[in-house]
Amino acid sequence: MKRKILAALLASTMILSLVGCGGKDAAPTDNEAPAADVAAPADDTAPADDTSAPADDASAPAAEGGQTLTVWCWDPAFNLNAMYEAEKVYQKDHPDFKLNVVETPWDDIQTKITTAATSGDLSTLPDIFLMQDNAFQKNVISFPDVCADLTSSGIDFSQFAAGKTAYSVIDGKNYGVPFDNGAVVACYRTDYLEQAGLTIDDFTDITFDQYLENGKKVLEATGKPLISMQAGECDLIMMMMQSAGSSLFNEDGTANVVGNDTLKTVMETYKGLKDAGVLVEVNSWDEYVGSIVSGDVAGTINGCWIMASIQTAEDQSGNWAITNMPSLVGVSGATNYSNNGGSSWAVTTNCKDQALAADFLASTFAGSTELYDNILPSGALATWAPAGDSEAYGAPSDFFGGDAVSAKIVDFSTKVPSNITGVYYYEARNAVATAITNYINGGDIDTEMQTAADTINFNMGQ
Repeated sequence: MKRKILAALLASTMILSLVGCGGKDAAPTDNEAPAADVAAPADDTAPADDTSAPADDASAPAAEGGQTLTVWCWDPAFNLNAMYEAEKVYQKDHPDFKLNVVETPWDDIQTKITTAATSGDLSTLPDIFLMQDNAFQKNVISFPDVCADLTSSGIDFSQFAAGKTAYSVIDGKNYGVPFDNGAVVACYRTDYLEQAGLTIDDFTDITFDQYLENGKKVLEATGKPLISMQAGECDLIMMMMQSAGSSLFNEDGTANVVGNDTLKTVMETYKGLKDAGVLVEVNSWDEYVGSIVSGDVAGTINGCWIMASIQTAEDQSGNWAITNMPSLVGVSGATNYSNNGGSSWAVTTNCKDQALAADFLASTFAGSTELYDNILPSGALATWAPAGDSEAYGAPSDFFGGDAVSAKIVDFSTKVPSNITGVYYYEARNAVATAITNYINGGDIDTEMQTAADTINFNMGQ
């Protein structure tokens, strides 16, 4: 079974390398920058005299004691910048503290974790690293010796959005400190809605049945579908499922596809939107973003990071608004909130001073409004609830009609239901994506769900 899990991890690493790390036709990584009216800084965000600039050796292991910690993460303008700012905040009370921040792409981190764990030599690992949320459970379950248990570390996990924290909770223990926000937002062109006699209020706290009817009005008035999605992907499917607290896996790790009434409702809802012309499918990620910023659609539903792409259309400033997503009809536990993307910080068991690492994280990413205010202009939006009460988060966004979108998104994140990702999350996503494609093209829904389950079970070696 361990051999099967290792094969799945290596396959997932290859998938992430092709899909999750910025290829031309790829979706963004899980922590694509969320909205900010200020452009993200250039890659050289570290101060010129900052001794914690990324090391040349991308495999630098944990620091040997003292007041220095080595961190692996990706994206200089986003994650590395956040770490530099966290270092400055912590140094105010700990002047001898330093970080060695090593820029390391996520797929490289996954490969290094897998290699270290399977070889039994964890000495190559850093003190702290960033992990994509959807990969957290598979790594802790498959490699239980890699990540330190932070449950009793002094970090107050209750101050984070429960749905976000749940990604890094395994068997009731906390292994990650939540970072960036992937809360789902529904974004709309208010000028298009106005042509159909609608406002953003008509799309707030609604069901997908109401969304469909509103979408028909917008389509009739403007000729624009409400939403576009990339064909062959199932981002919206997964967002819809999590909004009702449903998953593709059970607590015991078995596949939850056949007999999953929520998944069936989601597939039927998606097909209904497409059949009505309210949803249109495109062929690539670039086409998806292009359809939004060019005005070919009236909106989108996605993680809040999509707002950064929307704001590249500067001529549309003031013509956009955000609200929560529609809820599923007839599904127990249905809400108007979900998540798509995001990452969390992990402390490795190779860390020579786990107490220092935990205190650093508790004092910054789990305890500093100042830090989150400082990194907000780069697009790093918190899931730490107290950050949402700050003056910076309450500032209006001219692009989104003067709304305090940052505070609103933090509030959304606190209401997201948790779900189960498990070891085979990416394989399950792929199987469901195939099922929805075949169903849209005329396949029988129950047959396609059974085929998806069979595919997942085959990958799991059952």
